[in-house]
Amino acid sequence: MKKKIFELINKLTPELNELSLQIYNHPELGYEEYNSCKLHKDILRKYGFNVTDNFSGVETGFKAEYKGDKDGITIAYMAEYDALPEIGHGCGHNLLGTVSTGAGIVLKQLVDEIGGTVIVFGTPAEETSGAKITYVENHEFDDVDIALIAHPGSEYAKSGTSLALEPIQFEFFGQTAHAAAAPEKGINALDAAIATFNSVNAMREHMRSDSRVHGVIIDGGKAANVVPDYSKCQFYVRSTTKSYNKELLERVKNCARGAALATGTKLEITKYEFSYDNMVTNQTLSNVFNKQIFDLANITMNEPPKSTGSIDAGQVSQVCPTIHPYFDITNDKNVIGHTREMANSTLTPYAKEQMKNTIGALVMTAIKVISDPNLYEKIKLEFENTVK
Repeated sequence: MKKKIFELINKLTPELNELSLQIYNHPELGYEEYNSCKLHKDILRKYGFNVTDNFSGVETGFKAEYKGDKDGITIAYMAEYDALPEIGHGCGHNLLGTVSTGAGIVLKQLVDEIGGTVIVFGTPAEETSGAKITYVENHEFDDVDIALIAHPGSEYAKSGTSLALEPIQFEFFGQTAHAAAAPEKGINALDAAIATFNSVNAMREHMRSDSRVHGVIIDGGKAANVVPDYSKCQFYVRSTTKSYNKELLERVKNCARGAALATGTKLEITKYEFSYDNMVTNQTLSNVFNKQIFDLANITMNEPPKSTGSIDAGQVSQVCPTIHPYFDITNDKNVIGHTREMANSTLTPYAKEQMKNTIGALVMTAIKVISDPNLYEKIKLEFENTVK
């Protein structure tokens, strides 16, 4: 089976390299990925997938599905293809999406023999308000048995955890006045924003050390001699668990409420992006992937990175067994994500070789689970015990 898989990958590689290059050359921000989405859909249609456009109400999303001739479990690969402002594909999503689509195409050519259904979800806007969240809310993952995605990076690392994230926006409304001639007639909305930040900073001593609260003032006034009657600030609140993050979010809201009370401003609280759940890696499934990439390419996976960011795959991991490992695309270990250097690394021969290894491991992981009902039951049992 290993030989057959790599024959299929090698045959497909020129098209995959072109797919990744085209998306790299035309970076598109979240929910604007019209060209990138079309490129993925075109190649999936070419290889016999039934493709649904504008999937789940998302214009740049899609679902590509192929049901094998034999019954079996449903495997989903998640393809991302959004870029970052100014630096393009600094997170490597041109390559990430290509790996997922490539794995789906290779597995599709095998499921008639081994059974099962393969799905490739086009999942826009991971960098902002990820479409995976919309899909989960619309129950699009309810019939998926396992979900797989692998992210480019500067090392091979096991699937780990991510931080739950709550985005929160505070708008303060006050009263303008001449800041020198009649300051007593003004109500300073900027003071409320600053007081909110001071309260949040004072709160840091009394929150868990693995949580994060960080924010910016978007609007704080226009002229130094006018008391600002409007201010707006935005925060991200992050924690290792969704339950604690909800508690921490309420405390941050109270900081803003107290600031409004102290300054006499009116406060409006809204959510400016989607909330992200924490990632729960299915360790049984992760172990299968780790073994497959070692057996296929003699690659040993490193321990997971520390939980410092948030990913919308966290939502998926709450509804079906999911893994999100990282694969190496650069020999320069000083290269970090969200940089032009990382974007450029996706085009190197080294990255293209690791793309092939990662596709092989993703396909073999699916085959192992499809072919071994006992293994799938172990994966399912772990999920039920750790998530539900």
